Amino acid sequence: MSHPIKHFKVITKHRHVVIKHCFKAGIFWQGLRHDLSKYSPTEFIPGMKYFAGTHSPNETERSLHGYSLAWIHHKGRNKHHFEYWTDYNPKSKVVEPVPMPINYVAEMFCDRVAAGKIYNGDKYTDQSPIEYFQRGKGRRIIHPETSDLLESLLTMLAEKGEEETFKHLRQLVKESKLTKSK
Repeated sequence: MSHPIKHFKVITKHRHVVIKHCFKAGIFWQGLRHDLSKYSPTEFIPGMKYFAGTHSPNETERSLHGYSLAWIHHKGRNKHHFEYWTDYNPKSKVVEPVPMPINYVAEMFCDRVAAGKIYNGDKYTDQSPIEYFQRGKGRRIIHPETSDLLESLLTMLAEKGEEETFKHLRQLVKESKLTKSK
């Protein structure tokens, strides 16, 4: 059964939480552009068709067809997903993960925290994002530096809360910008 209004509300609510988090992380403009591809027909139509409200519609599409065209479209257009950051290694001639720039790791962190809040609702705690990360850790194809940084941020969130973690994240983003400008 198709749920266009419910799907629209969930992705828009998620996007607004990400925007708020991106502001706290010092990447406001990225937040404003976050996940706009979800409103494209390629992503929105499967999203409303497979809407459940408790998990990503991409999971349902993938379980039915063995892949998700919406996800393939999404990850190829949104640099805050580690799956975007792969390329052929010139030595091995194999596609491998490459390190993500800090500003996109920051957006990925904001995205994961927001997703935890939206999908877990009242059951969300600052532990939820690291628990989700840990459950999938062995199955991810992600550059070790990117994985370690994300895990450290999610751990900090669980141990020290949002205020301190976003303060730290803002500083990482600021230092990254200064390094780029040199």
